[in-house]
This record gives sequence, C-alpha cells and structure tokens, in this order.
Amino acid sequence: MAPDIQEAGPVGGDKPMRDVPIIPMGDDPGGSDAAGEGVPRPWQRAGGLSSMGGSPGDAAEAFLARAGFDRAPWLAVVFAGGIIAWFALPAMWHWCAAMAGGMAMALGALAVWPPGTVADETRANLRLALVTCGLVFAFGIAVVWARSALVGAEPIARPMVALLDGAVLEREDQPADGRLRLTLAIRDAETGTARKVRVNVPLASFGADGVPPGLAEGAVVRLRARLMPPASPMLPGAYDFARAAWFKGLAATGTMIGRLEVLRLAPEAGGLASLQRWLAAHVRARVDGSAGTIAAAFASGDRGSISEADEIAMRDSGLTHLLSISGLHVSAVVGAAYILALRLLALWPALALRVRLPVVAAGAGALAGVGYTLLTGAEVPTVRSCVAALLVLGALALGREALSLRMVALAAGFVLLLWPESAIGPSFQMSFAAVLAIVALSNSAPVRAFLAAREEPLWARYGRRAVMLFVTGVVIELALMPIVLFHFHRAGVYGAFANVVAIPLVTFVSMPLSALGLLLDTLGLGAPAWWLVEQSLDLLLAIARFTAGQAGAVRLMPQIGGVTVALFAAGGLWLALWRGRVRLAGLVPVALASALVAATPVPDLLIAGDGQQVGITMPGPDGTARLLALGDSRSSYTRDNLMELAGVSAEPVPLASWPGARCSSAFCTLAITRDGRDWVLLLGRGRKQVEERALAAACAEADIVVAERFLPRSCRPRWLKADRRMLTQSGGLAIDLSAERITSVAEGQGAHGWWRPEAPRSRTPQ
Repeated sequence: MAPDIQEAGPVGGDKPMRDVPIIPMGDDPGGSDAAGEGVPRPWQRAGGLSSMGGSPGDAAEAFLARAGFDRAPWLAVVFAGGIIAWFALPAMWHWCAAMAGGMAMALGALAVWPPGTVADETRANLRLALVTCGLVFAFGIAVVWARSALVGAEPIARPMVALLDGAVLEREDQPADGRLRLTLAIRDAETGTARKVRVNVPLASFGADGVPPGLAEGAVVRLRARLMPPASPMLPGAYDFARAAWFKGLAATGTMIGRLEVLRLAPEAGGLASLQRWLAAHVRARVDGSAGTIAAAFASGDRGSISEADEIAMRDSGLTHLLSISGLHVSAVVGAAYILALRLLALWPALALRVRLPVVAAGAGALAGVGYTLLTGAEVPTVRSCVAALLVLGALALGREALSLRMVALAAGFVLLLWPESAIGPSFQMSFAAVLAIVALSNSAPVRAFLAAREEPLWARYGRRAVMLFVTGVVIELALMPIVLFHFHRAGVYGAFANVVAIPLVTFVSMPLSALGLLLDTLGLGAPAWWLVEQSLDLLLAIARFTAGQAGAVRLMPQIGGVTVALFAAGGLWLALWRGRVRLAGLVPVALASALVAATPVPDLLIAGDGQQVGITMPGPDGTARLLALGDSRSSYTRDNLMELAGVSAEPVPLASWPGARCSSAFCTLAITRDGRDWVLLLGRGRKQVEERALAAACAEADIVVAERFLPRSCRPRWLKADRRMLTQSGGLAIDLSAERITSVAEGQGAHGWWRPEAPRSRTPQ
C-alpha cells in the first residue's frame, strides 16, 4: 500500500511536504500561455498573502490574487483606450493634454516611489502598473496620431470632372453590381502632387469584348471620371466613409464617364491579385448559382459576385460573418493543415522518433495560414486572424495552453500597432469580442466541469458538446449585440440558432470539400466534390433565408450614445478578464447600459447634410412607428440610413401623401405634436425661387425650417433654421423634439483631417 503523501520523507532534506506551499501549475488563474504557463504571479508566491496586514495595498493584493489578475490583457486594453481617446477628443490640444496626462501619471508614480526605495512588493507592483499604464496610454495616442499624419490624404476641394492618367494600384471585381472598382495613382494637374483615387468602371463600357486582359495591377489607364470628395456621414451615427478613406489614402472617389483606354498593359507575370481573380473565376465555373459566389468568397476572399439579396439574407440571419475571411476560415485552414500534417508524419516511424511532430505540424499549419491570408487579399481582419492562429500554433508547439487571454492581448497589440484605426472599426471590435467571449467561457469553472472527461455513452458526450456549441453561440451573440447595434443599428435576433448549424456546416463540410475539389481538379476529378460543395452552400443559404424571414428576425435601433457603449465595453471586459465571483461585478455596467439602450429615444427628425433628405418619425394608424420621407430618393443607401437611424422597419412614406401635410413645388409644411407641444415644420423641396416676403412670412409661422438652399436673413423661424449655410458646417442632424436636443455630425468629428465642414457633401459613398 502506498504511503500517505503527507507522511513521506522530507522534501529537500529539511522540511515535510505538508509544510510546503502548493503553487497550482495547471490551473493558473491568470491564464496559461506560451509566454509563461504555470508561472506564479508576484501576489501568488508563498509569502505574498501570508504576511498581509490590513493596509489598502494588502487588500488590493488579496483582491488581485483571488481575481486572477494578468497584466498583459489590461495593457492591450489601455493601449486601445489611448487610440480611441484620440478619435474621441476633438482638438490637437486635447490630444497633447491626454498624452501629457498619461506621462504625468507615470512620472508621478516614480516621484512618489523612486526606484530602489520601495521594498514593499505591493507598492512596487502598484508603481509598475501606474508607470506602464500611463506610458502605454500616451503611446496609443501617439501611434494613431502618427498613422493619421503618415497615411492621411487631403481630399479634393470640390466635385469635378477630370481626365485621369493613372497606374492601377488595385482592381476589385464586382460583377454583382455590374462594375469594376479601380484604385489609381494619379498626379494632380494643378499642384503636381500624387493622389490616390478610386473609380467605379461599369462593365457595360467594355462592350461585348469584356474586360481587357491587361487591365490589372501595374497597368496604366486613361479615363474621364466624375470625382467627389469622400463623403462624411449622412446623419449622426451613419457610416463615416470620409474617415475610412483618409486611412486608406484616398483623395476622391467617383464613376467613369465614357470609355477606358489602356495605355500600358500590366506585367505578364501577374501576382497574388491575379491568382485570386483566377481562383474565384475557377470556383464559380465549378459551382453554379449563388452557391458558387459564396464558394468563391471562401476560396479567394472575393465577395464581389454575391448578390444583394443573398447579402441581406446572410446579414439579417446573423451569418454575414461567414462571408468575410476572418477567424473562422483561417482557423479552419490552419487546423486542417496542422492535423493532416501531424497524422501523415506519424505514419513515418523514423521521423516520429527523431523530431517533435507538433513542431513540424505547427510549421505546416503556419505556412497554410500565411498562404491563405495572402491569397485572400491580406485584409486587416484576415491578417489579425492569421496572427492569432500563429500564436496558437506556437503555444501548441511548445506544449502550452493554446487559448489564453495573453494570446488574445498579443494579437490585439500587434494589429493595433500596425493599424491603430481598426480599434474603432466594427471588424476589430467584433472579432476580439467574440474571441474574448470564447476564451472567458471556456476557462470558466462551470464550463470546465461540464466538459470534463467522464465515463459516459458516446451520445451523451457529443450531446454535451452540442449544448456547449449552442451556449457558446448565445454568449457570442450577446457579446456582439452592442457592437452591431452601435455600428449598424440592426442585428439578427436568431443568429445563435442559425450559427449552431451554419458554423459546423461551413467549417467541417463546405471548406474541406472546397479544398478537396481544388486538389482533385489537378487530376480532372473534382466534379463530385464541387457538387457536394454546391449542396452544402445551398443549405447554408436556405438556413439564412429561413432565419431572416421569421417575424422579428431583425432588431433595429437608433444611434446609441457613447456612454452606453463605454458601459457595455467596461462590463464586458470585466466579465472576460477577471476570474471567480469578482467577474460578476461586470454585470452591473452591462445592466445599466441595457437600460440606457431600452430608453434610447427615437429621433423625431433626421436631416441629411445636403438638406434634401429629411425623415420624420410618426405613429402609424396601427400604432407602429412610420417614417415620412421628404425626398423620394431611389438610393437604397439613403433609405436604409433613414430607416435604421429612426429604428423603423417599414418602408418610408412620401411626405406629400401623408394626411395633414401640405406641399407645393417649393415647400412642404407639417404640424406634429410631441409631449403636448405642437411643432410646425417648413421643409424645402428644391431650389425653385420664392418671393422673399412670402418666404419670410412662412418662416415666421414655423418652428423649424429645413432647406438645401441658402435662405435669406429675413427667414426667421421660432427655433431652428437648417439651411445650406448651417448644414455645411454642422453636417447631418438628428433632433429629439421632446428634449429639444440637436445632435450633429460635426460634434463627433473635431479637428481630424478627414472632416472638411466647408466642402460640399455627396449623398452616398462611391
């Protein structure tokens, strides 16, 4: 019988084992990773907690020990916070003051506790935390500021028609929209400076011959185009194309007029872009219909052939993330390459006995991941996912825990260092929110207990994993919901249910079969595999259409405030980055933010920056909200913006046909009631000349006047005059009449380079 371990011989020759403090190595509360799995934190050492007194520092040390504090994830959060602060603060002196504040915090900590004078470990740790966080915050502001100064392009001053001679930097095929999108490097005729512009080229302009073979990256072309400065948000909370164009270096966007002439053909050698287009065309030729367009997106990242109806169905069902090459796709490719290499190499005994197969398999997975990333365009989300996958492979090769918060923090820091502007983009936020949710959930004690190995039937084991898959989908949907509503003002309600089937279908059926089809095509035997791919993707689209077609499948939400989003972010990070019961404190800000979302007011009036598009929310005959639209715009972009920001799902009703509205060829008038007060609206319908005295009299009877023209000084409404003079400075407006609050686009822009209040606005991004 084995002796009791506590009565065994002395450890180290001088101390019984029962007196040796046990440091847990396999369940590190701070999260194990490749950088230091099982290494005890300073506050977890043998004497760190036993000698505690009653000081606040000791209490903080005890709290950190119980909560499993790990510095690395919080440093990534602070770095991202500095970047976001630069976008949120309006002026240069604010940016300088914020950087000075971060450095002052670091210097203040060093002044209070100079190096070499602090013997207490708690105070030393506090000093290190203050110094590091202050410097990292200031560094975040400096990084994004430098990035903006280096890549930002001054937009053109005004709309123009110009003859362009330029080199093709990028070609993007969009057959679903009947066009090519060319990014050109041109030289400004007036200033002689180089500019980058993006031009939409209609496919019909090429005639029956189609796109010239030499029209690719590296070609030189001549064309005439109608150019516009990149469009600022149409309304507060709408997509800011001007900001995105600034960080892409675009000075203008537009549409070609007439014919395109190729002055110099692209090099025959081609490149990754040419290979990507060839691969997309090859897959579409093997798989018919909508399934072929999605298969091409999986294989090459080319989404230009996916129809608008399929895009909408995937979006409203919560499956649109499957169309973007990101974490799911890169993980599937890397995982398949790793497992396949590991299994094949294990069949070679001589090699298996001499080398560590996980290291070799990790190398194969890394090559597959990098190759897939380059092949699909190396967009920021794909690069981000590839970096995370490489970190996971490194952890596996070293025998460490693959999924850890430190791995996520390192990947986030890498992406933010190269592309700091991605911190405010939905792609970055959604990707890392989903990964954080997965890691936090998988490392929680209840989940570990639920998935722990046990003696049970096979059906019970896979049943528990199916339940866990659904729970993970629900948690991810809850984590992403605030981000989706903030950026897109709409979210698929049943996405968790659809993803339970769609994600395994894509990961384990569609993508492996696509890879098999490409492999068999080298032998001319790929037809059966491509038929199965078509069936699987038709099933995926059927799931998307069925889910999107259910009542209440889409939730629309007006623009939620920055405080609400900050509460959601703080609560979510607290829930994800702490351990034990203390993490439940994160539910408090989440609950408060949820209450603020529920109380978010619907704007009574939405006024576009050009003054031509006005939306008015009104109660409909059946009690549901309806949206009245002043302009009868054919633009789906304009209509969708008005509907989403008003939180209204029904199609807009033309104002002229609404009972109670009186319209002439120049103006419409409408009286609405909010909280017992009557508001009279006078809305311009064009630039038809109106006698000034009559206009002044009409303005005097109105509370709000909106017009795309310059109105004379004699036009004096009782509350607001939103004419061209005001709107070119403020941008679009959202008005809450009950609170008498006006929100403008300009409020969120500040002195950043992409905002030009004096420049004319285009109504839709090109």
